[in-house]
Amino acid sequence: MYKVYGDVYSGNCYKIKLLLSLLDMEHQWLHVNILEGETHTPEFEKMNPNARIPVLDLGNGLYLSESNAILNFLAEGTDFLPADPYNRAKVLQWQFFEQYSHEPFIATARYIKKYLGLPKDREAEYYGKQQGGHKALDIMDRQLAATTWLAGSQLTIADISLYAYTHVAEEGGFDVSGYESIGRWIGAMQRQSDYVGMS
Repeated sequence: MYKVYGDVYSGNCYKIKLLLSLLDMEHQWLHVNILEGETHTPEFEKMNPNARIPVLDLGNGLYLSESNAILNFLAEGTDFLPADPYNRAKVLQWQFFEQYSHEPFIATARYIKKYLGLPKDREAEYYGKQQGGHKALDIMDRQLAATTWLAGSQLTIADISLYAYTHVAEEGGFDVSGYESIGRWIGAMQRQSDYVGMS
């Protein structure tokens, strides 16, 4: 049985929880509190020297970190990761977009506001994230106006990667009500059988 070290309220960890649920894959979830430094113990750093969650323990002495790498590993051989090279690359394209053009804005703004309480010394950084976050949401919304899911007609780990922080973007100060296609997409994700929320 796989073990996952993470915090379900972290979007990067929630991605893993959501995919495991959609795959109906048995696993053990082990909560890690990053605010209390639990990723900086010698035991944790043996699993991931970068001292970040999530970490997937494969149970055979092997570990995986980085949320999108874990998603690709778990989705191998399933409908969530296409076998066709081009379609698979489109999934990866969206996952790279999530890490470089979406997460740095939306997830960081959420962290500053929700976890840190928007301290005065980070207000400028927080407000500086809004434009980039809305640019990412606009790109997603335009894609979802053309296709049912981000990488085409099939729900894939591209959607799971971007859903994690998008569906709680309002916690980072982003009003998503004007993004009609994103709203439809969020609803479609939440209607999936075996869907699980962040709580």
